[in-house]
Amino acid sequence: MKSLAVLALAVLLGPAALAQHQTFAVNPDASEVKMKLNTTHEVVNGTFRVQSGSINFDRTASHISGIVIVAAGSGKTGNDGRDKKMNKDILMVDQFATVSFAPKSYSGTVAASGDSTIQVSGVFTLLDIDHDLTVPMQIHIDGSKATAKGQFVVPYVRWGLKNPSFLIWKAENDVAIDLTLVGDIAS
Repeated sequence: MKSLAVLALAVLLGPAALAQHQTFAVNPDASEVKMKLNTTHEVVNGTFRVQSGSINFDRTASHISGIVIVAAGSGKTGNDGRDKKMNKDILMVDQFATVSFAPKSYSGTVAASGDSTIQVSGVFTLLDIDHDLTVPMQIHIDGSKATAKGQFVVPYVRWGLKNPSFLIWKAENDVAIDLTLVGDIAS
């Protein structure tokens, strides 16, 4: 009799427990990566294209995995010469075509719907070198649609990239990133 009760409880609660594991499929066309680099003469703003992304997460256990991939050579700042130099000399896109972030864990609570704020920790890969990074993320879930937004700083010079400064034009050693991922959530 006891085993029958346990089986009945498992059958009743099993679907609810499984429903906590979800996949966030990123829509690259609706998502964007913005960058901002302060210099002595101007603020350089630009965008990069999200190439792909899929994030698996469990709302009950703070487990998260997957990857978001950005096309390194897609950067546009409104100045073709600057973009060419960024692609060739700084991001070296001929050798390193992508930049990625692979989440490993998160803290906070992801609500089934509405707004949530979490801290996502993972590995940011730039020039094929892994860097630990924690990104504060604001999540909005509306039915099967979701948006994840985060802002963080990439210390690109400390991480081995060249600073584009020349003559009297000086650039800071960090670039601010504003990430918006839009997509669908499925169980």
